Parts: sequence; structure tokens; C-alpha cells
Amino acid sequence: MIWLWLGFIGCTAAILFSGTKLSRYGDIIAEKTGLGRAWIGLVLIASVTSLPELITGISAVTYVDVPDIAAGDVLGSCVFNMLIIVLLDARYRIKPISAKAHQGNILAAGFGIVLLCTVILSIFMRDYISPLGWIGPNSLFFILIYFIAIRLVYSYEKRQLAALIKEKAVELRYKDISLKTALTHYALNAGVVIVAATFLPTIGAGIAKATGLSQTFVGNIFIALSTSLPEVVVSWSALRIDAVDLAVSNLFGSNMFNIFILGLDDIFFLKGPLLAHVSPNHIVSALSAIAMTTIAIIGLTYRAEKKTHVLAWDSIGIVTVYVINLMFLYMLK
Repeated sequence: MIWLWLGFIGCTAAILFSGTKLSRYGDIIAEKTGLGRAWIGLVLIASVTSLPELITGISAVTYVDVPDIAAGDVLGSCVFNMLIIVLLDARYRIKPISAKAHQGNILAAGFGIVLLCTVILSIFMRDYISPLGWIGPNSLFFILIYFIAIRLVYSYEKRQLAALIKEKAVELRYKDISLKTALTHYALNAGVVIVAATFLPTIGAGIAKATGLSQTFVGNIFIALSTSLPEVVVSWSALRIDAVDLAVSNLFGSNMFNIFILGLDDIFFLKGPLLAHVSPNHIVSALSAIAMTTIAIIGLTYRAEKKTHVLAWDSIGIVTVYVINLMFLYMLK
């Protein structure tokens, strides 16, 4: 048992270290290639920090045959990403984090809700949905909606001239690092993340068996926590330099990319539609992620200027939903 936990801690540490490096060199690549940082936060950084979920999911459905770990990792990460907003709010003492982030983040958050609703519908109606070969039609919808979403968000960002002007003022922060160096370090750290994440499904299945906890619970809590650590580090680091929009867009973008990953996992799962082979208990996490995202949207829209405590009211609501999510998952273990 102790070796399982040591393996879990080791993989987590590797993902934490290299995930941070991946995000930094991804930002350097963005600068050297001329891509905007707002776009990077939503797409490139979000996909980079979600790389552990991608590798863990593919490994879970192809080598270990634990689809509940794959689904639990994705949906649990969506829930945990919204909890990270609370951590940022606690760190940002000036005003509620939702009042500082621009309202354009609502667009990505809304697409995240659409994708999560489709996940719930796919699990609930799985006995009535005909697969396309071995793939669920919902997975193709996940992939399609993701690309439509990033296209629309990109178009929206282009119209925000003030944000673009501000972004230009902070360019060229990495003058001493060449594109070749950035690409090399990016590839090396990506390799570390891939290797560490590949072991997580096996370790997660072992922990589930040794503790008597279900794969659904382990996937939603332990594996999701481990693979979400890059988002924590990137968002926390962005907040330290007052890049609030980079931090928040990374989290909403990661949730969109997570559901995109679920569609890719389905392609690699050859036994049939992935969501037809997972526990219906995953609906709890999907509903929780929707509720937490909805509260975040309300906060971004209302934009309270002050907070009387360490956390703003919307952050308190997000924490409350997260605790309820944990309680239900444990009861259903």
C-alpha cells in the first residue's frame, strides 16, 4: 500500500515540476511566434496544463482498461479547476477576483457548461444513443464544439482593442531565450509529464482496490487533484504578476479542453462509447462543475467591488458546491 502512495506522490511531484516548466516555455513560444497571451491562456496554456489529463485518460482506456478513472479524472479536474478560482480569490486581497477578470471569460465558461451538459445527457441517455462504429456521437460533438468555441473566443478577443494594446506593452519578456531553446525545454518537460501521467491510472486502480474506494471516487478526487496541479501553479504564478485574465482564462480553457479530451478518450476506447461504460455517479461531478461554473459566471457579471472576508460571496458559493460534491461522491463510493 505504501508503495502505491509513494508512486502517487512521485508522479504528482513530477507533474507539478514539469507542468510549471511547460507553461513557462509555452509562454515563451507564444512570444517568439507572435501569438497573443490572452489567446495563449485559453488555448495553448490550457491544453498544456491539461496534458496530464490527456495522457492519463488515454492510458486508462488503452492499457489499464479503467474507463471510470479516465472519466473521473476529466470531470474531477473540471470541478477542481473551478475550486482554483477560490484559491486565487483568497490570494487576491485587493478586490474579488471576479471583479478584476474581464467579462470575456464568460464566453469560455458558457461553452464549458454546454459541454458538461452534453456529458450528463450522454450518460443519462446512453441506452438510447446509437454509436457510430465504436464511438459515441457525443464525442464528435465534444470535438466540434471545442473548435467552434476557440474560434469564437479568438474572434471576440480580436475585437477587444484595449486589451490588445495593453498586451503589446508586456511583450518581449524573454529576449535572452531563443525559440529553439524554448522548443527543446518544452519537449523535455512534456516527456516528463507524459511518463508520470502514464503511471497514474495503474496507481489509481491500485489505491481503489487497496482502500475499498470506487474507481469513480479515486478518479474524481486523487487522480483529478494530481493532474490539476499544473493549473494551480500556472494560475497562481499568473496572479503574482497581476495577470488575472491569464489565470482565469487558463481555468475555463482547461475545462473546455478536458471535455475535448473525453472525446479523444472515446476514440481510443474500442469497447464502445466510453460514457456507456462508466458509472452514472460521474453525473454528480458534472453537475457540480456546472453549478460552480454558473456561480463564477454570476460573479463575473455582477462584479462586486468589495469583499468583507477573505473570500468573495461567489467564491464561498463555489466552495460550498465543492464540499457537497465530495460528500455525495463519498456516499456513493
